[in-house]
This record gives sequence, C-alpha cells and structure tokens, in this order.
Amino acid sequence: MKRLIGLALAAVVAGALALFAPAPQAEAAACAAAWNAGQQYTGGAQVSHNGRNYAAKWWTQNETPGSNQVWADQGACDGGGGPGTPTCNHPNWVAGQFYAAGSIVRYTDGKYYRAKHENPGYDPVISTWYWEPYACGGDPGPGNPGAFVVSEAQFNQMFPSRNPFYTYQGLLNAVAAFPGFAKTGTEEVRKQEAAAFLANANHETGGLVHIVEQNTANYPHYCDRSQPYGCPAGQAAYYGRGPIQLSWNFNYKAAGDALGIDLLNNPYLVQNDPAVAWKTALWYWNTQNGPGTMTPHNAMVNGHGFGQTIRSINGSLECDGKNPAQVQSRVSAYQRFTGIVGVAPGGNLYC
Repeated sequence: MKRLIGLALAAVVAGALALFAPAPQAEAAACAAAWNAGQQYTGGAQVSHNGRNYAAKWWTQNETPGSNQVWADQGACDGGGGPGTPTCNHPNWVAGQFYAAGSIVRYTDGKYYRAKHENPGYDPVISTWYWEPYACGGDPGPGNPGAFVVSEAQFNQMFPSRNPFYTYQGLLNAVAAFPGFAKTGTEEVRKQEAAAFLANANHETGGLVHIVEQNTANYPHYCDRSQPYGCPAGQAAYYGRGPIQLSWNFNYKAAGDALGIDLLNNPYLVQNDPAVAWKTALWYWNTQNGPGTMTPHNAMVNGHGFGQTIRSINGSLECDGKNPAQVQSRVSAYQRFTGIVGVAPGGNLYC
C-alpha cells in the first residue's frame, strides 16, 4: 500500500512539473531561397532574409522583407539559403590559372562564379561568356539590379519587341563592369545617362531587335589592314554587332583588350553572349570620343546634353544638319525613355 501511494504521489509531482516546463521548441523550417534586392516577386513568392522566411503578399519591387508590408513574416528558418544550398568553400580565383568547365571560384568581390567553358583564367566579372554567377550560401551573385536606375519592368516597357538576346541580366552584368556608368552625379543625372545610353542603343538596333548590322554589303569594309594585327578573323568579320553596333577591327581589338576578351580573333562573341554585347557598348560609351570631342558618358555627367552623345557615336554622318531625321529618332527615344524613368531630359538635345 505504501508503495502504491508513493507511486501516485510521484505521478502527481511529475504532472505538476510538466505544467510549468517549457514546451518543446518546434524545429525551424528550412530557409527559402535568399531574397534578392533587385528581383521582382509576384504574390505568393517565398524568400528568406536575416534568418526568417517571408511570403510576398503581392507584386514587389525592391522592398526589403521585414521592413515593408509587402512581405508576410513566415517565422524563423534554418540554413540561410534554403535546402540544398551549395556550400561556400570554393577557392579564390587566380588570374591566368586554367579552369575547366564547371569550376567554381570566389572572386575578389566575395561573390562566386562557375566556369561555363574552360578558360585560361579570364576575369569572371568581364568574361561572362566563360563565367556565370553562382549562388553560394544564398548569395544571389553579382549584377544586383537594385543598383541600376532602370528596373526590369521599365526596361521591358522601353523595348516591348526586343530580341530575347538582349537580356536585362546581360545588361546588369555589363553595368557592373563600369562602376561610373549611371552611378555618377545626382539621381537625375544617373537616370538621364541610363536613358541616353538606351536611347542610342534603341536607334542603332531598331528597338533592340537587330543583333548584327543588316546591310551585309558593308561587311568587308570594316577591315583596316594598315593595323599591324590585320584582320585575323577574316576580311568581313568586323561588321556592326551589339547595342551600339561595334564595328571595325581596331575597335574589336581595343574593346577586347579592355575587357579581357580576345574579340579580334573571336568577334562573334559579341553576337553570341548578351553580356559581352552590352559590355562592348558600354566600353564605347564610357571610353571613346568617336567623331566627337568627349565620351558619351562625360557628355551626360558634365552637363553637355544628349546631343553630344549623338556626336560621339555617329556625329560625322548625322550632326550639323547632315541627317536630321536620324538625330530626331534618337532624341525622340531619349525623351520617351526619360519619361519612363521619371526624369526631365534636360537641354542641348540636338547636335
């Protein structure tokens, strides 16, 4: 009898202790894919940020989870980058070292890249035909569109009939290689420069429709054999390509040298890799005076106006009354694009 009473009392005490004991903690859910500041999400999209999962209530554009009503907090999560997120123990990239296709490296910016094609140590940020961003530990990789003043929605509005070759991500990858482009001066100036660049690209490509020059009869004319390196890819290989229609062997040589890509021997990369195409256009925009007296970049950030970008790109054939219809085409596109990004076009629109 005493033993039964003792057992009963023990059971009562154990039950009382259970009432006050903390409830067992539920295991944290796995983290969804890491939130990308530049990506637009539709309602219902799942992301993780700062150790918590969130669900988009409706369409988003750069709103940070946890600080905006667009996102519904789904609770704490474990893992930072979601189930199956790759580990980040890859070696640092070394210039000049051979990399087989599939190699993953950590670049100097702290981001990771995977070799799409084997290469002798080309720069991952510049040679995007050989490398692609690699999401490691939830890192969305380079080219964050939140840093660019034209959103993907605005880009699509500017170019409703664009060729799928001209990708927004390719543009972002190119922008990352030119830190001064559309990031110099006030927000107004930055938006004006982006609109000016895209307006000229619009004119050169028929609304980002054409990748290569349409007049094939011109192709053999772009080989300047007075250059010591000649035209190793062939007499007719240096025709216009890309957003600003890069042409002539000496421009392919100079652009390739600047970008770390052998465009002299492989000019076809400009028509096969969207990021390379955009980078050649931005190389010209940021570094070349052309027939003008300043780079298009300097024209926009130093207050000289859109007209001087036309002069630097094709002024010898269009400016000073030579072809006013072509000039007007560029100006009209610029005025439309500045309207889309919400900024005044400024003065000095014509050349």
